[in-house]
Amino acid sequence: MKPNYPMVALVMLIFAMISLVTNILDPLMPNIKESFQLTGFTAGLMAFAFFIAYGIMSIPAGVLVQHFGPKRVILAGFGLALVGSLLFATGASYAAALPSLFTIAIGFTLLQVVANPLLRAAGGREHYAFFGTLSQLAFGAASFLGPYVYSYLVLQLGSPGDVPNFLIRLLSRLVPPALPWVSVYWLFAALALLMVALVSLLRVPALRVSEEESVGSLHTLLRLLRQRVVWLFFLGIFCYVGTEQGVAIWLSQFLKSYHGIDPAQGGHAAVARFWGSMMVGCLAGLLLVKLFDARRILSAFGLGAAATLVVGLFGSREMALLALPSLGFWFAIMWPLIFSLALNSLHSHHGPFAGILCTGLMGGAFTPPIVGKLGDLFGLRYGLLALLVTLGYIIAIGFWARPLVHNAVLGGDKARSS
Repeated sequence: MKPNYPMVALVMLIFAMISLVTNILDPLMPNIKESFQLTGFTAGLMAFAFFIAYGIMSIPAGVLVQHFGPKRVILAGFGLALVGSLLFATGASYAAALPSLFTIAIGFTLLQVVANPLLRAAGGREHYAFFGTLSQLAFGAASFLGPYVYSYLVLQLGSPGDVPNFLIRLLSRLVPPALPWVSVYWLFAALALLMVALVSLLRVPALRVSEEESVGSLHTLLRLLRQRVVWLFFLGIFCYVGTEQGVAIWLSQFLKSYHGIDPAQGGHAAVARFWGSMMVGCLAGLLLVKLFDARRILSAFGLGAAATLVVGLFGSREMALLALPSLGFWFAIMWPLIFSLALNSLHSHHGPFAGILCTGLMGGAFTPPIVGKLGDLFGLRYGLLALLVTLGYIIAIGFWARPLVHNAVLGGDKARSS
């Protein structure tokens, strides 16, 4: 089958947009916390408002895709992202931030649920591994560039004198002078509007989903939820996303609080390196899964992440700038390994099981406010130590997982069955 390259490109744009908007909260957090005079806990609730939407909408979104088709769901997703971005951009308050982020995340849940099967259909099943990896790289690249976009807008809008170009002149009329970081949400609104216009003009093919890949009936979901292994792997995804966002959300704030690094002039680069090192880790993972058992890799990377976290939290300024961003390398392979081990641990119903696993994205809703609250009580350094608990669970998966099918390694069986 020849790939449908326009649809493949559309999926890449979808993942890039999701990544850019989702992970912009990371470098923004110190500005938001200071602008709205928030505690660590109330600042962390912004991540809660965003990621809880994934837990609520992941399975319903799959049902919507099956009933309304991919094009309508994509348009709805970008439409909600547009509404949510405008709500934050025009409101510019903490009261507006929570419903704004929740609305954006509902839209992104729709987009994320439709993007993977659309990529599989457009690229061809035989090319899915390649295009799936490419989509992860698109996601990582947008996360890497986002902090630099934020820094550029904040520094340009915050500098005195003539503004240098049309974009900055326009934004200077729209953004409160004391809140230059709000400009990123005007940018996101414009991008969402462009995507709505683009998708409206495209012919998006219908998705033909097999019974095995479909969301499944309520009876099937309830039967899966009675299985212990389903809950164990759900908790694994929950812990992974919580760990990733716990670091990403608080990285810039930690560097500001303990090492005096300005978010727009240094903290943003550390956040960008975090996502950049995740891209490197993704490429390394492609090689490692061909050489070693996935369970051993997962445990080893979890141990590496735990050690690196402790060094970054208690080391010098230079050690923090090196160690904390490099956590992205250790995190890079955790999601696909946990996900693949989970699906390979059941004989059937992989579609509805994947939907249950995706609700584990709500881990990103709970960990940041917990870290923030502990930071309020004991200091952010000790609040971030709570992530050793979630990392400990991820490490343990490598010891208790018993997949029915093992990953193929060079020089071994193509796919050993237990």
